[in-house]
Formats: sequence, structure tokens, C-alpha cells
Amino acid sequence: MKKSLTLIVMTFILAILVSACAANNSKENGGSSTPAASPSGSAASPEAATPAPTAAVETELTITHQLGETKVKKNPQTVVVFDFGALDSLDKLGVEVAGVPQANIPPYLSKYEDKKYANVGSLKEPDFEAINKIKPDLIIISGRQSEAYAELSKIAPTIYIGVDTKKYMESFTENMKTLGKIFDKEAVVDQELAAIDQSIQTLHAKASTNGKALIILSNGGKISAYGAGSRFGILHDVFGFAPVDDNIEVTTHGMSISFEYIVEKDPDYLFVIDRDGAIGEEAAAKKLVENELMKNTKAMKNGHIVYLDSNYWYLSGGGLLSVSEMVKEVDASIK
Repeated sequence: MKKSLTLIVMTFILAILVSACAANNSKENGGSSTPAASPSGSAASPEAATPAPTAAVETELTITHQLGETKVKKNPQTVVVFDFGALDSLDKLGVEVAGVPQANIPPYLSKYEDKKYANVGSLKEPDFEAINKIKPDLIIISGRQSEAYAELSKIAPTIYIGVDTKKYMESFTENMKTLGKIFDKEAVVDQELAAIDQSIQTLHAKASTNGKALIILSNGGKISAYGAGSRFGILHDVFGFAPVDDNIEVTTHGMSISFEYIVEKDPDYLFVIDRDGAIGEEAAAKKLVENELMKNTKAMKNGHIVYLDSNYWYLSGGGLLSVSEMVKEVDASIK
């Protein structure tokens, strides 16, 4: 009986000791139970076991342009460029190209005459066999190649980025932002566009107070005029010169005029683009324009006949380099 009582007492004391140890252990762990540590030494949890989802990397873009919609790989590696404005933009952005039409490349882009760049034809006649051979990821075209769009699209994704002259700066800006998006150069494009916009504002303030202007194209002994909303209408619509004639017909090749027309309208500034020089023939604009009939015009008497660089104005245009140079050239001519 005595032994049984002793056993009961000892069992009771042991139970109290076990309970006290458990309570003390709980306090040391912050008063709460914790799951077992992971092999790395941290507590395992559902969140730790499942990695956080990562944002999907966009590898294909849908580009909407004047001729349709085109799916384009981001950062394409093999690029064929037919538009010289696009080419000078990619050059400015440090983007390599694989093929260009090497006939009539403007001197400021003469590096692309090198044999390391495939010759893919001319501005009006793409060499489909040569383009097929280099297997491009992207082809960039503008107005001169628009009729070949369907055929080029069979070879590779093709986008049109010609400038809409009726809304020059909006179109130009959209084209540059498209290139920035495709080649992951958006920040650089925004910076370049901001600089161009600033220079245009400065030019506009000067041009809008310097009388009226006329811009003409010299071609094979003939001249044609361009007004607001035309191929070279940026002079009026963006740069700020008032047109000497609000009724100039808007056509691709300009409105055919005579020197009597220029004498009659008598612009304060006459801007001249020499097509002959642009296409590799002898430049003849100066000899043609500065004739006896013109000597009494305000433009000639005041030294305001300005011969524009046709490489920027006729062959390219619509590029980060060419538009910037066009602004500088007109700004420098205002006296």
C-alpha cells in the first residue's frame, strides 16, 4: 500500500516537471509554435515553396501602319531598309542593318555602300532574290516601295513608315516611336524628338516674322512649286514660313510653274531643291534659277535664294538625322 502511494506521488511530480519544461520551451520560441526550418535555415512556408510569378517578356509586337498590320519580332537581328529616313534614324540609334538599296545613297549615309551591307536593289525596284538570300527578320519601306509591299511581305515581316505630309510631325513622331519600340530604343528616341521639337520652335519664331516663301524643285530644266500640305510643305506647316501662294496644287511632282509666276508672286525667300544633283546628274538649279528675269525679285536682290541639300530634302527626309539637318539648314538661311 505504501509503495503504491509512493509511486502515485512520483508520477504526479514527473507530470508537473514535464509540463513546466514544455511551457518554458514555448516562451523561448516567442509563445507560438513554428514550422520546421527549411534546409536553407529559414522556415518553410507555402509562399517560399512557390516562386513568385515573373512578368512575361514581350518578344513580338503588332505594328499598325498605313498598309496594314504586321507582327514583328522585338530587336530583329537581320534588317533590310529601303527608306533613307529610316536608315539615318537607325544609324543615329546605333542599330545595325543587313541590306540597303545602294543606288543613290545620300553622301551622309555613304558607309552603307560598303560590301558588308547587301545591295537589295534600287528605291523603286527591290531585288527580291537578294532579299530572300539574306533571310531578313524585318523589311522597312516607304512610298517608293509601296507597290511591292505584298511581295516583300511574303519574304519577311514588312512595315511602312513613310511620312504623311498632311500631318508631317505627327507622322514623323509616330514612325520614330515605332522604331524605338521595335529596337528597344524608346528613351533615346524621346530624347532626340525633344531636341528636334525645341529647334523647330526656335526656327518657327524666326520664320513666321520673315515674310513669305516659295519652295520649288528643279528637274531637267523645269521647275515645279510645292505648297502647304505637300511633299515639302514642312517649310510652311511646321517651320513657319507663310506661303507666297495659298492655292498651289498639291501633287507628288509639284505644280508646274514658270519663272514669270515667281516674278509675279515675288516671294521674300525662294527655297530650291535640285533633283538632278540628288540622282547623280549634274547639278543645274543655280544656273537655271538665277536668270535675267529673276534679278529684280526680292529673293534674288536680298540674297534670299536658298539652295537646300537635296540629299536630306529629296532622297531621305523623315529621319532623325535628316529632319534635324533640314531644320538647321532653313534656320541658318534666315537673315
